[in-house]
Amino acid sequence: MTMNTVHCWVQSPVGPLRLIAGDDGLVAVYFSEHRRARHQSEREVKRHPVLDVARRELTEYFAGTRTRFETPLAPLRTRGGTAFQHAVWNALLSIPCGETRSYSDIAWLIGRPNAVRAVGAANGLNSLSIFVPCHRVVGSDGSLTGYAGGIDGKRWLLAHELKIEAQLNGRRRQKAHAK
Repeated sequence: MTMNTVHCWVQSPVGPLRLIAGDDGLVAVYFSEHRRARHQSEREVKRHPVLDVARRELTEYFAGTRTRFETPLAPLRTRGGTAFQHAVWNALLSIPCGETRSYSDIAWLIGRPNAVRAVGAANGLNSLSIFVPCHRVVGSDGSLTGYAGGIDGKRWLLAHELKIEAQLNGRRRQKAHAK
């Protein structure tokens, strides 16, 4: 199946991000020095319905006002990947902002507790960085492991999400005390 895709670049605190979309959703988000970038797009555009939503949501995320994305994601529905990889990618979506899970946790979650290395491989093939939060997966000892955007990028994203959650929890406490 051939899909016509377009792309745009978005500046972010973790460096430039290349967003690639088709008509049915976001196909990929790549860092400028992304390891294993698999999707290409010949045409850069200023405006596109999917890219406009993704760009707005990323801006809100980096501003600390968004913790979940609603941009339609094409690979999770229609594009590439094995059933196992899709199971891993869907499991990543269940990790709340500000939290982490180990590769082993993900393996257990998808019902394949002995497939820890395969989970790591599938995690590494996630083409939707940040939107499908593979940065929230860490080693079993809590150590930061490989990330297509680099360990510094992963560290920044995790710290950013902890700040977002702390701010949200503070607001929740204020509302609870105001009642």
